Amino acid sequence: MISDQILSLIPQQAPFRFVDTIDDVGEEHILGTYQFDEKAWFYQGHFPNFPITPGVILIECMAQIGLVGLGISLLLREQMMEPVRPIFTSAEVEFLQPVYPGDRVQVRSDKIYYRFKKLKCMTIMRDESGKTLCKGTLSGMMVTKNDE
Repeated sequence: MISDQILSLIPQQAPFRFVDTIDDVGEEHILGTYQFDEKAWFYQGHFPNFPITPGVILIECMAQIGLVGLGISLLLREQMMEPVRPIFTSAEVEFLQPVYPGDRVQVRSDKIYYRFKKLKCMTIMRDESGKTLCKGTLSGMMVTKNDE
């Protein structure tokens, strides 16, 4: 199943992996989930007695599911099976609602373009009720060993 294959190829690992599931994959999109662990290291100082998930972590979650996951699925469709080193190149993200410890989020990413292993996508993070938490455009490159 392509979802399991994508999960196995995402290079980020604990404690810096923000992908639990890949639920839907198509040629133009990907959909995945993550539940933020209430005991995650970044909540200790952001903010004491009223923790919220840092924006940089939200962007990382969006990028791991929406950019890396979608990029890997596109490479798999091209029959590229070698290890991938995703390189994040840019983000323009709007934060609309806070994400709290223990929240489960869903990330959907839709391809804007993909050329020469460069990917740009529109990515939206929603809560379990479907409310948009943040959204934006992410870009990156899928570098393989042959590219170095």
